[in-house]
Parts: sequence; C-alpha cells; structure tokens
Amino acid sequence: MTELPPYARLLKLRMDDTGDAPRFVMPFHTDVVGRPGFLHGGAIAGLLEFAAFNALRLAVGDDATTMKPITVTVDYMRGGIETDTFAEAVIERLGKRIANVEAFAWQSDRAKPIASARINFLLERPLVAA
Repeated sequence: MTELPPYARLLKLRMDDTGDAPRFVMPFHTDVVGRPGFLHGGAIAGLLEFAAFNALRLAVGDDATTMKPITVTVDYMRGGIETDTFAEAVIERLGKRIANVEAFAWQSDRAKPIASARINFLLERPLVAA
C-alpha cells in the first residue's frame, strides 16, 4: 500500500493484515468525534471508503487503473463509541469497467457492524497496444 492521503492520515488510519483480509483500523481520538462520546458519521464513512478502495486496488492488481466512485451508499446501524473501529471490504463484482464493493465497520464484535457501505466504481483501465 502506498502512503495514505491526508484525510486518512487525519483519521489516523492504519493497516492491520493479521486476519484473512486486509483491514483498516481507526483509533478513537478527538479528530473523529461527532457528538460527545461518539464517532462522527463522516469519519466512519471515510474509513469504509478507504477499506473499499484498498480491497479494490488489491483485486485489480494494477496501479495504472483509475477507480472512480459512481455511487456511495452508507447505512449507519449503531453509534460508534470511544474505541478502535475496524473495517474490511468485499468485492461483490469486478468487471472490466464497473466494480461493486461492500465494506463493513465494527468495533468490539465483527458480527455487530456499526455501519456498512456499498460503493460502485467506474474502472478506467489503460489502453493496451494491439
């Protein structure tokens, strides 16, 4: 993985690939607070987006392919509290021009997600000389 962009650094995201799939971790800190004691929805959405982009980049396996989000849908299921938050993504469909990715965020129990996102990407692959 290359250096994270400024927003990911603001969220203090880090990779944890000790499990089956690469996972992002967002520690609780003052920059991710929304209402007192809870995570900001934008921070959660950012975490989900970075997990989706990373999973797709690994699946595509080509740094020359541009990935542009077409639609992003985030479902908030419960409030994120003052603890580390984890996110992983699954590629639901990987075509030549379109990819569908689903990402999940959880805290203490992976079976109880705090949010999920479905992101459709437009893939712009480099032209191959004939």
